[in-house]
Amino acid sequence: MELNEKINQFTQRIESLKDSIPTEEATKTSLIMPFFQMLGYDVFNPLEFVPEFTADVGIKKGEKVDYAIMIDQKPLILIECKPCNENLDKHGSQLFRYFGTTSSKFAILTNGIVYRFYTDLEDKNKMDSKLFLSVDLLNLKDRDIAEISRFVKGNLDVDNILNSASDLKYSQLIKDWFAKEIENPSSEFVKYVLNDVYEGVKSQKIIEKFSPLVKRSISQYINDLMNNKIKSALNKEAAEEAALSNNDETCKVDELEDEPVNKINTTIEELEAYAIIKSILRTTVESTRIVYRDTESYFGILLDDNNRKWICRVHLTSSIKFITIADENKKPIRYNIDTIDDIYQYSKEIIESCTRYL
Repeated sequence: MELNEKINQFTQRIESLKDSIPTEEATKTSLIMPFFQMLGYDVFNPLEFVPEFTADVGIKKGEKVDYAIMIDQKPLILIECKPCNENLDKHGSQLFRYFGTTSSKFAILTNGIVYRFYTDLEDKNKMDSKLFLSVDLLNLKDRDIAEISRFVKGNLDVDNILNSASDLKYSQLIKDWFAKEIENPSSEFVKYVLNDVYEGVKSQKIIEKFSPLVKRSISQYINDLMNNKIKSALNKEAAEEAALSNNDETCKVDELEDEPVNKINTTIEELEAYAIIKSILRTTVESTRIVYRDTESYFGILLDDNNRKWICRVHLTSSIKFITIADENKKPIRYNIDTIDDIYQYSKEIIESCTRYL
């Protein structure tokens, strides 16, 4: 089973268990150990996955971090655990103390749902105060699975992770800064904007006067940009559906499949959607009976590789995402999604669509 399918199944496990896990120990055994086991580590081998790893700090002896992952008999990753119902914001200082006393290159702070990754980009052997990656398993972004895959035991490449860590860290800091400035523009930001649009003196009074306008203008621009992309995508989809509706269903699929293969680009995101749909249907039908066919217009999911047994179609562009699911008359019903993980919200409809052909 591929990692993305394993993770999607694991997130369902978290949803079903999280409200009944009251303690840190229960979080470790129910969520955290299974997560690292999913990544290929032998969590029951104390030579590889060491519980209560000793990390003495200065004159304080016997300080222990919850787990250490050992590579070549040396700690590579330290893991500090908290209960799944606890916020992680106040716990980074513990890892900071432990990190400098070992040869580890990575530290992870987790409550079994959120995983925060740290390293020593700024000063060697001194953990950065800013994380380079944060993954919320209940709010996964498409790129998160690719980053998690770097920590799979069989893929583990320290240099590769460190090279990407710097970009990840500063990319997140830039996005955080931009989000903060959009929500509450600083005087420096407003003054920077005014340098090209206002010829007078940028006094504090002028900056305060223009601050609400700068905020409103940026928000309007972003909204207009998104609306234009959505309208463009909707217009394109409407045109495609109108053209397709003029032909018989079989002819439509055949025409799309007859187009040159080099015009069809099957993306990783589409394949991840396929894995999610197979996961949804795993108890309904054998996974080998679920296949995909990619076209220029959509990414289709079929039963038994039969065009007449289409279950759903996935539409993914840079600006808009949605799926269409066949109803009892094989008519497409549209459901908008923000990320491919939202496909899980329509599990019932997908299962019903598939069941009609059985």
